[in-house]
Amino acid sequence: MTHHDMISGGFAVVMPVYEDQEASNRLFRELYAEYGGLVYVVAVDDGSIKEPVHIEALESLGLKGVVLTLRRNVGHQRAIAIGLNYVAEHLPGIPCTVVMDSDGEDTPQSIRQLVLPLLSPQVDVVVAERKSRVETFRFKTFYLIYKSLFNLLTGRKISFGNFMALKPAGVKRLAAMQELWMHVAGCVLTSKLRMQTALIDRGPRYAGQSKMNFVGLALHGFRALMVFAEDVLVRVGIACALVAVLTVAGSVLAIGLKLAGVATPGWFSVALGILLLMFLQTGAVTLMTLMLTGVVRSGSQSPIDYRNFVDVVKHANVPV
Repeated sequence: MTHHDMISGGFAVVMPVYEDQEASNRLFRELYAEYGGLVYVVAVDDGSIKEPVHIEALESLGLKGVVLTLRRNVGHQRAIAIGLNYVAEHLPGIPCTVVMDSDGEDTPQSIRQLVLPLLSPQVDVVVAERKSRVETFRFKTFYLIYKSLFNLLTGRKISFGNFMALKPAGVKRLAAMQELWMHVAGCVLTSKLRMQTALIDRGPRYAGQSKMNFVGLALHGFRALMVFAEDVLVRVGIACALVAVLTVAGSVLAIGLKLAGVATPGWFSVALGILLLMFLQTGAVTLMTLMLTGVVRSGSQSPIDYRNFVDVVKHANVPV
């Protein structure tokens, strides 16, 4: 069996698009050139004003698909969540769904390599791990720091983004999870789906500049941590408790040195004062962490209806 057996029955491509008409139009052309009528595009226009996605871009190519125009900008993670929810509801029988960005960095040609592991009955989702990145040194440095902090605070490794391929069961499972609306990759990690990685090179951006700045990237990283809020809070609480124990031990040692007459004048009061402040601060942080953990555990999440975000649905080359 080859990758053709997985995509020969047709596959969906979910892509968020925000003010990126030139790049998305080129991606549409390349998708059609590579796969023709096998691909069904679900383009989620994330509230674009200057460069909205036009359904004519699909119709002129003979490309099947739908454009979901959102009422407002919700961010690329929620836009992907809306697209996956649409696939789960309207295309439940499609053999494979690919999530990719619309700027060309996720290349249509690499979809063949991405879907190949889905042939195994033991794999539900395949995620793309980059073999090479065309990024600045600063970005690579902060990305390394982000992965290290994520591993430290959650106990899990994250080395992939939005580019992934899913079986129908995987799409259905993710669409039912609230975490999908916060961070797609984090949701995949916590979904318990059987995951496999595929090493894929990142392509050059087709046109324009990325809309993601440093603040946006930092917020994206924090949202990944929020998916594992319970784990993070518990680990922070344990670390604070450990520091509190060490401060108590340090205080006992300082008192012992004072009683033994070893301490120099003024040293004891300064050391004990610093250790006392550390103990009070870590104690307060530990208490707050435990309270937040209880809130996270007891808090009920109401289901999100993706249709509340969609303003207009336009179909191309398929019956409405």
